[in-house]
Amino acid sequence: MSPNVTLIVVSGVLVACGVALLLERTLTRVLVGVVLLGNGINILFLVASGRPGLAPILGKATAETMSDPLPQAMVLTAIVITLGMVAFVLALAYRSWQIDGHDEVQDDVEDRRIVRRAELDETSASYDDDTRETSEEEGTSP
Repeated sequence: MSPNVTLIVVSGVLVACGVALLLERTLTRVLVGVVLLGNGINILFLVASGRPGLAPILGKATAETMSDPLPQAMVLTAIVITLGMVAFVLALAYRSWQIDGHDEVQDDVEDRRIVRRAELDETSASYDDDTRETSEEEGTSP
């Protein structure tokens, strides 16, 4: 395999593992998922940027032998954004550990209530079905 195919496979594995970990309940796994996803995307940026070349310093090399600096700048920006996300998720996990003693994200009580009502096909007391009244006035069924 050529190095580019290997890097594409590595990038795909990192992104897949990162997405799988992002879907977990514990914030430490979400944190590792953010790191893996960020690294996988950064590798994909570098692979997509084209062939490696000389440093893009004007006067040191010709334009044909230089590497494109834009993808490198985008990767650097993505690294900073990933670092910010990691710091934020780490703060969330630490605060959750301080308050609850664990970092598992619980279901919201209101979300469970909505799902239960949807399964029973109930509506809330504050729901006003205006569509039924207007369709009865027009003589059509909803």
